[in-house]
Amino acid sequence: MKPLISGRKSPLSALRRTGSTLLAILGLLAAAPAAHAVPSFARQTGADCAACHVGAFGPQLTPYGIKFKLGGYTETDGKDGKVPLSAMLVGSYTQTRKNQADRPADNASVNKNLAFDEASLFLAGRLSEKIGAFIQATYDGVGRSTALDQMDIRAAHTFDFAGKETIIGLSLNNNPGVQDPFNTMPVWGFPYTSSALAFGLGGAGTLINGGLEQRVTGLSAYTFWNNLLYAEIGTYRSLSPTMQSKFGLGRADDIGRLGGGTVYWRLAAFQDLKKQAFNVGVFGLNTSVQPDRSAPERNKFNDLGVDASYQFLGTRKHVGTVNTSFIRERQTRDAWLAAGEAADRKGHLNEFKLNGSYHYDQTWGATAGRFLTTGSADGTLYAAGNGDFGFAKGSPNSSGYILQADWTPWGKETSWAAPWANLRLGAQYTMFTKFNGAKGNYDGNGRDAKDNNTLFLFAWATF
Repeated sequence: MKPLISGRKSPLSALRRTGSTLLAILGLLAAAPAAHAVPSFARQTGADCAACHVGAFGPQLTPYGIKFKLGGYTETDGKDGKVPLSAMLVGSYTQTRKNQADRPADNASVNKNLAFDEASLFLAGRLSEKIGAFIQATYDGVGRSTALDQMDIRAAHTFDFAGKETIIGLSLNNNPGVQDPFNTMPVWGFPYTSSALAFGLGGAGTLINGGLEQRVTGLSAYTFWNNLLYAEIGTYRSLSPTMQSKFGLGRADDIGRLGGGTVYWRLAAFQDLKKQAFNVGVFGLNTSVQPDRSAPERNKFNDLGVDASYQFLGTRKHVGTVNTSFIRERQTRDAWLAAGEAADRKGHLNEFKLNGSYHYDQTWGATAGRFLTTGSADGTLYAAGNGDFGFAKGSPNSSGYILQADWTPWGKETSWAAPWANLRLGAQYTMFTKFNGAKGNYDGNGRDAKDNNTLFLFAWATF
């Protein structure tokens, strides 16, 4: 079950007009086969993967990687002949502690699944002196479909303001947070890859946590001043069902119509101390969603988050990171109430994440994470059911821990495959202490939270 989602004239209409040039570029690029860490960036800059990414593999960014992204993906070593194309393949094995009640996909078993998860093509890198792109088209090996995936097209300019280096830019993207340079937003948060054939982190989630991804387009303006202060504001519009189909997304999961007053914003303070770095920030998403395009009722969402991260970089031999975030979402559920899908007009959800990682020699890594989702009970919205995703006592609460160990052999400058290929092999284990409202018998059929504990083995390659 994906995260639960949800009109006056937008105050950011002028910002949309400013981005008309970027929209034209998108029209040209989306017709071509279009990441995390992609080797085309390494080839363009002449730097190894470890320069931009913690552990020599994405998506965690080092201070250098943060500046590269904010600069519009345009930094280059000046050598000609760079083609901004990359590819990615992911394969996996998933095993849950207890067989699932139903097959998680048409071509899957109730347990012990080998899968070809995805194959992606990327248009990723410098398009001109001031414009760069990160566009991903993905074949979903589980759902057996191809669609436009994450997208971030940027125009950026660097100049001096009050004697301090200042970056200003525009981002055209299709997922609130995909343009963020830090390691704490849901789209770039740990776990960085997970099984499509298991249980995620529970059956409920905030709107900013994937509720809009790929089914909207947004334009935001940002600035980064003195390598210290980051600010961004933008707005989003939902894609029409026809456009969603053209992008390969299908109409069945249409989110509905997004309100015209949608605002996404971000403020953060960042400090690069060479041997260590940290950031603290706040972010928000305010919008309304008309889930039934033929009915007038809307759901309103106000997501407010705080986040922080710390990196110990040292000599890059031993690297440690800590990332955390907390999101509180306030909901007004007029549309769900009118459709009989909720019992209460008002409600809220909270999401907390904390993870720490250690990487040795940009090769061997270990990460431990804690996740916690809580919220107001609603016996209709979070109804009991007969499947794996039934809720106990109308509660959305889920919690647990994630452990991961991984090996990245080719991310350093001296690697034989640099800068043409990279590989990460990993083992991940998710342990639930609560799932969909209860520790035991959450679905009414005797299934306990611990029965959903998941072993996930993966091979993640980029070229």
